[in-house]
Amino acid sequence: MIEIRNLTKRYGSFVAVDDISFDVERGKILGFLGPNGAGKTTTMRIVTGYMPATKGTAVVADYDVAKDPIEVKRRIGYLPETPPLYVDMTVDEYLNFAARIKQIETKEVSGAIDSACEKVAIGDVRKKVIKTLSKGYKQRVGLAQAIIHDPEVLILDEPTIGLDPIQIKEVRELIKSLAGSHTIILSTHILPEVGMTCDEVVIIQEGKIIAKDTPNGLAKSMRGSEKLTVVVEGPVEEVSNAATSTEGVSAILETSAQNGQCSLILECDLKHHVRKSLSNLFSEKGWSLLEMKVEESTLEDIFIHIMSGSGGRQS
Repeated sequence: MIEIRNLTKRYGSFVAVDDISFDVERGKILGFLGPNGAGKTTTMRIVTGYMPATKGTAVVADYDVAKDPIEVKRRIGYLPETPPLYVDMTVDEYLNFAARIKQIETKEVSGAIDSACEKVAIGDVRKKVIKTLSKGYKQRVGLAQAIIHDPEVLILDEPTIGLDPIQIKEVRELIKSLAGSHTIILSTHILPEVGMTCDEVVIIQEGKIIAKDTPNGLAKSMRGSEKLTVVVEGPVEEVSNAATSTEGVSAILETSAQNGQCSLILECDLKHHVRKSLSNLFSEKGWSLLEMKVEESTLEDIFIHIMSGSGGRQS
C-alpha cells in the first residue's frame, strides 16, 4: 500500500532524511519511531505531498507522490502534530468545510460527517464551537477531518502529544479500531504508543533507519541477554558477590534489601545456564531462593539498546 524507496531530503548541507526505504502493507499500522528531530515529520510531509523529496520515491496506493500528487492526496488522511482546526467554527461547520474541500459529493456530505463523528465518538459535541472543546476532543475532531473522505491511508503525526492519560488511552484505542479498513503510519517519539498499537516498527535516528521489524521481532533481537530478578533470603552483600561470580552474570542492575531478604536484578548471558547455576549456588550457601523470574524487555529497553548500538545520540 505504501512504498518508500531511497527517500532523501536535504536542506543545504543538512540531511534531514537520509536514503530511507520501507513498506507498509494494506490494513497494517506502522510505528514510525524516533527522538525529536530524527526526521519523522519531514518524511510524513513528503509522503503526503506537502513537500518534495530531494531524491527517492514515495508511492501510495500505486500512485507516485511526485508524479500524481492529487491522486495521492485523495487517498490519504493526514493528521499533523497540530490539528488543522478553524476554532471559531462549530464541529459540524468545520467537518462540512473539510468534506467539501476533499471534494465529497454534496449529496454524500451529511452521511460522511455522520460516519466520521461516529467513528471518533464526537457526536455529543457536534454543535459546539471548536475553541470551547478540550484538547482530547480537538484531537478527535482533527482525526474526523482526516477520515471524513474514507481514505485508504492515514498518516498520524504525534497524535497523542499533549493529551492526558485518559485521552491518550482513548485515542490509542481509536487508532487501533481504524486498522484493517485503513493503512496507518503512526509517527511518534512516545515508546508505549508503538508497543500498544502497531503491527510493525521503523526506528529512525538522525535521518537514517536503524531498525525495522515487528515489536516481537525487535524483542527477539534483545534475547542474547535477559534480565533476571531473584529474591533470596540471605545477606545482601554476600548474595551480590556470589551472583557476580556466577558465570553468565554480566552485571547487577539493581539491588535492594528488606527484612533479611535481598532482591537483585541481574543482566545475564543466554549462552550460559544462569538460572540453574544460581539455584544450585544459593542452595549450597544455605540461602532460601524465594523468587526467580525473567523480566520481559520493554520497548524502551529495545530502543536504548538499538540506539546505543547505532552510535546515535538520545534526545
